[in-house]
Amino acid sequence: MSHFRDRRKIDPTKGTHLADGSPNENDRVEIGPTLLAMQEWEAAGLILPNLENMRQFRLDRLVAGINQRDYGGVLLFDPLNIRYATDSTNMQLWNTHNPFRAVLVCADGYMVIWDYKQSPFLSEFNPLVREQRSGADLFYFDRGDKVDVAADALSNEIRVLIEEHGGGNMRLGVDKVMLHGLRALEAQGFNIHPGEELTEKARCIKGPDEILAMRCASVSCEVAVAEMEEFARAEVPKGGISEDDVWAVLHAENIRRGGEWIETRLLTSGKRTNPWFQECGPRVIQNNEIISFDTDLIGSYGICVDISRSWWIGDEKPPAEMIYAMKHAREHIDYNMEMLRPGLNIEDLSRGCHKLDDQFQKQKYGCMMHGVGLCDEWPLVAYPDAMVEGAFDYELQPGMVLCVEALVSPEGGDFSIKLEDQVLITDDGYENLTKYPFDKALCGEEL
Repeated sequence: MSHFRDRRKIDPTKGTHLADGSPNENDRVEIGPTLLAMQEWEAAGLILPNLENMRQFRLDRLVAGINQRDYGGVLLFDPLNIRYATDSTNMQLWNTHNPFRAVLVCADGYMVIWDYKQSPFLSEFNPLVREQRSGADLFYFDRGDKVDVAADALSNEIRVLIEEHGGGNMRLGVDKVMLHGLRALEAQGFNIHPGEELTEKARCIKGPDEILAMRCASVSCEVAVAEMEEFARAEVPKGGISEDDVWAVLHAENIRRGGEWIETRLLTSGKRTNPWFQECGPRVIQNNEIISFDTDLIGSYGICVDISRSWWIGDEKPPAEMIYAMKHAREHIDYNMEMLRPGLNIEDLSRGCHKLDDQFQKQKYGCMMHGVGLCDEWPLVAYPDAMVEGAFDYELQPGMVLCVEALVSPEGGDFSIKLEDQVLITDDGYENLTKYPFDKALCGEEL
């Protein structure tokens, strides 16, 4: 019996490859955007990223960082760093707490992945990954009382690779290694350095194709958010709709467009919005109540789209204090956004930020801005009262993307306004990538 591989196209109107350079196959191995997403992007007039160029840009950033720090290589266990280096995925959420994958990027650019023993094929679409191996699973559930034996074998392979492709330089960056792995690497003679510092700074600058990918992911996220809002406005007044019902729409619409997961459960309604950081649950949303949420969404191409909005659902006007809080939140993100420009020191950005009213100070957000790419990333921009001198003494650069936050939550109150836009640092200022409108009722506009 012969095995027939179905090579029907995802989009019959295209040729052998889609506009992003990926194969136009109905059963390609690499995950990616769906036909629905592609059609929506085409309708929006978007230019798709060239994935081959994007992958090369990311590897070049890592190799440059390795050589700038005089490392022989960087060893990656974090699934998001592995995604950055290889653009491949494998059970991403499971991998976050069962670290079975690893990638070594050597000083000469030679890249090796250790993957699940039955799935080495998952990265073969990317020729920048030169070898597929297995054996990086150094967690107790998988290795039992012989974790040390597996760690010794892996560390020996890494030593040989560094001798061949890292010039024998035993200075090695490592991001998130299990205890036995660290001990085995040190026993091999490696001088271990914080690889997370290298990867965060490599990832903070987005190349041209990464920015195109983020524009695509942003459109898909906002379409999904619009579906969620339409559902909430139509169904909440009828009664019986829970926070989970509304949140599930965002999940479903994200997946329909080739998105991957949502990192949090930050959608609440009514008085559950205050204090912030309660997770969405079975509470039935009442008519004439507020809904606030934070997407924290890993969307198309694995790009994070992290935006926040608050909606008033109902036929009555919101309370005056809620309208004031919304106005204050908008002033906060607008003022802080206007400061953004290349060359601005991050600590000076903290020092010069918009000051929230006293009633909102205690429950303000954990940061005023943060980087974003494949997830929430470096740098964090702290509020002045939380800023640690020297922790983020760096300048903004073109290609950075920051999420500008506002949580306006009165102490002892019964609501919170949550707003957040995603902003690209350009050569001469900034561009707000977020186009989703603010709620008219909360803004005090007549409906």
